[in-house]
Amino acid sequence: MIPRPPHSSEPTSAEASAWADVLVRWRLLHAAVLTPTGQWLVQDHPDGPVRLLRGPADVLALAATIQHRTRSTRPESR
Repeated sequence: MIPRPPHSSEPTSAEASAWADVLVRWRLLHAAVLTPTGQWLVQDHPDGPVRLLRGPADVLALAATIQHRTRSTRPESR
């Protein structure tokens, strides 16, 4: 796999929304809701606490953290 270059610009709301949709669809998050102020409300589990993310960059950081955790905990598939 070829590594991607670092993100060269600020993430957009559309990019954050796409990642949030994927995380919820794959049940890696219970909920992710964009507020009118551009902040995000996220919840890991149905009975878990709701966290406030400040914007798209925080959503992408969360997605990267979840992706890293998921990849580092699954067995190698070689």
